[in-house]
Amino acid sequence: MDPYEVIKYPLMTEVTSRMLETENKLVFIVDRAANKKEIKQAVEHLYEVGVAEVNVAITKGEKRAYVKLHPDYKAVDVAIKLGIL
Repeated sequence: MDPYEVIKYPLMTEVTSRMLETENKLVFIVDRAANKKEIKQAVEHLYEVGVAEVNVAITKGEKRAYVKLHPDYKAVDVAIKLGIL
């Protein structure tokens, strides 16, 4: 699956901004057919970061991916690069 099809858009709310700062996690809305491995590969390819862990949750018909970055990378830097912070 193409990385641009896997990742639809980043999600930024009060809760996700707290996760961004304290847990080094980013939250994305992803394609419902994408699995954790595809999400990890897509984030690493699109944003040139290392991914430590991916968790997913399906809420309100959309699939959210909670992506924890490797300690060598800062989620805040990626958020600034995306223009969501």
